Amino acid sequence: MNIRHAIACVLAGACQAAAAGSTCHGSVSRGSLAAGVQLPLAGANYQAYSTLAASMGRNFVHSEVSDIMQDAYRALESTAPGAQFVYGETGFAQGGRLPPHRTHQNGLSVDFFVPVRDRQGRPASLPTPATQRFGYDIEFDKRGRYGEYTIDFSALAEHLYQLDRSARARGRGIALVIFDPAYLPRLFDSPRGAALQRLKFMQGKPWVRHDEHYHVDFAVACSK
Repeated sequence: MNIRHAIACVLAGACQAAAAGSTCHGSVSRGSLAAGVQLPLAGANYQAYSTLAASMGRNFVHSEVSDIMQDAYRALESTAPGAQFVYGETGFAQGGRLPPHRTHQNGLSVDFFVPVRDRQGRPASLPTPATQRFGYDIEFDKRGRYGEYTIDFSALAEHLYQLDRSARARGRGIALVIFDPAYLPRLFDSPRGAALQRLKFMQGKPWVRHDEHYHVDFAVACSK
């Protein structure tokens, strides 16, 4: 754990759990978590979707997932300078059901809100107010636009690439990515598109549209 992450986890009150390491049980759709780690509310290039939701304990993950995420964010400071990233719902400290999600039960599921650019083409953070269910009620059009915001597919692809790279460097991986199938051609046309072909994207239509966020299940060994 480097100094920056150490300070961040002190602020989040999660260092003790991080030092011990987490244990996941079962699956993302039927499981639990021991010694979950609460993610920091913000870093140099990222922030939580809601301080209120975080105060309700909805941003805990497996310690290895936390490490993978932090590695990726650090890499993105150089590979996607200026881009602003927002993570969404993850799970509770002990896992279990996280309504209204069907997964997010064992610390290995993370929602990430799409990185965006504003009307002037500048990197921006997508607003995620409580009045729009913390951003989950936002609807992008077929061109990837919502009001003054446009999805930054290159930054999104770079983020997935760095998550995969960080996971593999730690002997882990990405089990599944869920993102609106209509947007996948745009994602694969980005500079990192070819490298993303190795990832498993959900085929078919998910139970809710994943346009304002992309869901990632990490591959970490769990006990039954």
